Amino acid sequence: MIITITREFGSGGRTIAKKLAEKLGYAYYDYEIVQQIAQESGFAKEYIEENGEDASSTSTFGFIWNNYGYNLSDELYIAQRNVICELADKGNCVIVGRCSDYILRDRKDVLNVFIHADFEYRKNRVVSVYGQNEFAPDKRIKDKDKRRIAYYKYYTDRKWADAKNYQLCLDSGVLGIDKCVELIEKAM
Repeated sequence: MIITITREFGSGGRTIAKKLAEKLGYAYYDYEIVQQIAQESGFAKEYIEENGEDASSTSTFGFIWNNYGYNLSDELYIAQRNVICELADKGNCVIVGRCSDYILRDRKDVLNVFIHADFEYRKNRVVSVYGQNEFAPDKRIKDKDKRRIAYYKYYTDRKWADAKNYQLCLDSGVLGIDKCVELIEKAM
């Protein structure tokens, strides 16, 4: 089984994914994807981390085209897609973000999960987990989600956070991190 976790920034989706992978004994892929993409594509890890879920046709680099008619954002997406497919073929795993729900949509062994929470929960979590001061998280959350929405729409032609794209949508602010892990495990 492959579990994809798409999440709103600050909702705890990454924490849920990591705990779930540990509990199930599955491979966990998040930053590991960045390292593999860097090795296989030649992109710098910093570029991948900055643009791997946020790249869009309107990015600064979006208008730099290669000889094949792709821009850098497209090349990064193709590299991510290839790595995600390779990782899914290896066996049981939890994959965080990077349009993995869309990339693996035709497989029968995938459970796609979306983690969300209300803004105040996310704001408080960003302050406590990432050490942001209490004024910075509002803008950071809005900007991060806005970029993810644009990226997802651009590469999938789907609406990000639309329940139709997932088999399970969980509110981590109401349910809590551990209950989300438990519910995903039961859904499996």
